[in-house]
Amino acid sequence: MKILVTNDDGIASPGLLALIVAMRALGDVWVVAPDRERNAIGHALTLHKPLRINRAGKQMFSINGTPTDCVNLALKKLLPVPPALVVSGINQGVNLGDDVTYSGTVAAALEGTILGVPSIAISQEGGRFFRFKVAAIYAVRVAKMVLRYGLPEETLLNVNVPDRPLASIAGVRMTTLSRRRFDDPIVEKVDPHGRKYYWIAGTRVTWDRQKDSDHEAVRLGMVSITPIHLDITHHAALERLRGWGPELQSGKGWRGVSGRARARSAKTRRAR
Repeated sequence: MKILVTNDDGIASPGLLALIVAMRALGDVWVVAPDRERNAIGHALTLHKPLRINRAGKQMFSINGTPTDCVNLALKKLLPVPPALVVSGINQGVNLGDDVTYSGTVAAALEGTILGVPSIAISQEGGRFFRFKVAAIYAVRVAKMVLRYGLPEETLLNVNVPDRPLASIAGVRMTTLSRRRFDDPIVEKVDPHGRKYYWIAGTRVTWDRQKDSDHEAVRLGMVSITPIHLDITHHAALERLRGWGPELQSGKGWRGVSGRARARSAKTRRAR
């Protein structure tokens, strides 16, 4: 049984090494990872330059591309047969809530799912120090369950492990995605030549969607496991929006924005 291990922190990441060692207890591990850090790159594919494969060890390769590139090349060019599982991580830092849309770690698991392979993304909370061995233990436990029972169609698992010793983990919770909001998300500065430049950053963070959320679970010292589905269609909104069809087709019906609609729009802006 072959297992593909990848990440977005690069081929030299200690989190990747911990995951490789752990996954060897379950099967024949192949490693295909970016040649350097590719954090917050999301589900990007490299289309503007050639990709190169460099051997980094036995069944271990680095790619000058994104995590999504790595999974594509692994499954379509490098592995002799499709793997039974794709495991992405162990990421240095959590991937909670909206951050899954930016995360290269989650994107690698997303690509594995798109290509029909059960996939897991695993991330470890931490700061200067990361308890990768703790995350690796839970990666093996989750992987065993996936290999035994499978996953629902078009579904991947996003696993986040709190910064606690193994004996202090408070449990495992199945969670939903929370919503993260930064205060002052754009930092403006001035360089020595008087020109402005910007950092996408943030100060204090507030969290929404607390009920059964991934953030709440990790805050309580629990391992969070969130099932993520490829179909992000808002099906309830779809039914409502179908009523727009006749006016969109005819181009008629516009009478300006009503006072009620303006009030709704203002309320939405204040909530943001």
